[in-house]
Amino acid sequence: MRFIGIDPGKSGGIAVITENDYLATKMPDTLMGVLSHIEAIKTAAETRGEKVFAILERVASSPQQGVCSAFTFGQGYGALQMALLAARIPFDRVTPQQWQKFMRCLTKGNKNVSKARAEELFPKLKITHAIADALLIAEYARRTHAVTKPEPEPQPA
Repeated sequence: MRFIGIDPGKSGGIAVITENDYLATKMPDTLMGVLSHIEAIKTAAETRGEKVFAILERVASSPQQGVCSAFTFGQGYGALQMALLAARIPFDRVTPQQWQKFMRCLTKGNKNVSKARAEELFPKLKITHAIADALLIAEYARRTHAVTKPEPEPQPA
C-alpha cells in the first residue's frame, strides 16, 4: 500500500510512504507537473500491484490573503483534487488541526514544530519546511487508514 500526503500551496509538498520506504518532494511548479507526479506515483504502485490512498490537507483562504492570491491558491487546491481524481486515487481531506493533533505536533503556526516531528519520524531524509507537513500527512494516512478504512468485501461478479 502506498500512502500519499499532500500539503497544498506553492510552499507545500507531496510525500509517499510505502511499507518500507518514504520520499517527498516540494510541490511541482506547474499544473502539468502536479498531474505528472501524481500519475507517476500511481504507475509505480500499479507496477508492484499496490493500492494507493491519499490525504489532502483541507485548507481555505485566509483573511490575510489578497483576492488574487486566494483565487490562485483555490485554483491550485482544485487542481490537486482533479489530479487525484484523474489518476483514480481515492482520497480524503483532513484539517491541519486533525492531523497535527493525531501526529502530536500542534504547530499553532510555527512550522518548526512539524519540521522537528518529521525529522524525528523520517531520519533518512533531509527535512525542509516544504516537505515536512506532506510527510506527516502521509504518515497520518498510513496510521489511520487501517483503522478507519477497512478494505471493502469483494462483490460477486
